[in-house]
Amino acid sequence: MTNYEVMFIIDPVLEDEKKNATVETVQQIISADGEVTKTDVWGMKKLAYPIQKKNDGYYVVVEFKASENLPKELDRRLKISDNVMRHMIINKDEK
Repeated sequence: MTNYEVMFIIDPVLEDEKKNATVETVQQIISADGEVTKTDVWGMKKLAYPIQKKNDGYYVVVEFKASENLPKELDRRLKISDNVMRHMIINKDEK
């Protein structure tokens, strides 16, 4: 199992229920083939540059352990999600 970290920015205009549901969905995707070790919700932050004409975003960071195939599936699912504005998956074991 490899250590990974995913940071994603959720659309700030969503209700709190949908934001929490999006975080739960990401955790369920990871739990299907890996293990969530830590979830850190940063909350509303100012974006460095406007994304989809929005200046704020709801930041979430999830650390997890998984096989090498899971990040590809997670990336695919986050790309097609309407709730996620941006995301980045990092392999923490690479030097």
